[in-house]
Amino acid sequence: MSPFLLTRTLPEDATDAALRADVLQGLTRTPKTLPPKWFYDARGSALFDEITTLPEYYPTRAEREILQTRAAEIAAVTDARTLIELGSGSSEKTRHLIDALPSLHTYVPVDVSESALTGAANTLLASRPALDVHALIADFTRGLALPGTPGPRLVAFLGGTIGNLLPAERAAFLTSVRALLSPGDALLLGTDLVKDESVLVSAYDDGAGVTAAFNKNVLTVINRELGADFDPDAFSHVAVWDREHEWIEMRLRSRATQTVKIPALDLAVDFERHEEMRTEVSAKFREDGVRAELSAADLKLTHWWTDERGRFALSLSVAG
Repeated sequence: MSPFLLTRTLPEDATDAALRADVLQGLTRTPKTLPPKWFYDARGSALFDEITTLPEYYPTRAEREILQTRAAEIAAVTDARTLIELGSGSSEKTRHLIDALPSLHTYVPVDVSESALTGAANTLLASRPALDVHALIADFTRGLALPGTPGPRLVAFLGGTIGNLLPAERAAFLTSVRALLSPGDALLLGTDLVKDESVLVSAYDDGAGVTAAFNKNVLTVINRELGADFDPDAFSHVAVWDREHEWIEMRLRSRATQTVKIPALDLAVDFERHEEMRTEVSAKFREDGVRAELSAADLKLTHWWTDERGRFALSLSVAG
């Protein structure tokens, strides 16, 4: 059995400190906001897995289609010996790449969840026992130090997750990724594409109400971790398309005038009736825009692949 190494680059109390800071900052500003990363406790992750199977939610299926049809081509172009996956989660989709890379020596999954990393590694090593797996418990949006691994290296950031970052955050993130790349290394980036508004809104407001439960789960997380008294039923799930910025916003709308207490922060938060709190931005992209954002970070887009219906794209870029 090849080695499985787990390295923690986050302090043990980093998650609690980050949650406190995000809730305090987000709920004392106007308009109120919460970062989407707090959706993903165990229940939130299970709800998101359910979302990816819904008929309205196309991105996961579209990206998987590209990976299935293009993995051999990606492998031929990159000849990667190390695959680094940012926000790896279950590593389920990445297995198409892992299986296609003949020279792959090391897989480096990066996630904030130790349990997700351990579970994914155990599943992967059961079928690929010769693969070295060096997992990192880290927040890749706050800078990243990678272990020494053989090149060429392929950094994968899949799922359209880059769309959850605001433009300035995307620029900083891509610049930080560029700093990790040596000659011969590459970035594989998943981006959801601009399309008909009705398709986009449906993907984030499904008829079964699973996305609504997922959105409200952030309130349950704050209740549990910070002793808050949010009533999730006192909020409605809202998904809207912002044409100017070309992104979907998920929001929680207060059904009534109410005050929420958060004892761990010694904070009381007032909500007006129908006041909306933004919980996620999910930007959608066009090829020219992706190319321009990569170029601004000194990355050159060399390959662009979409699913058959042109809903989602994977791009490959190298140091400019």
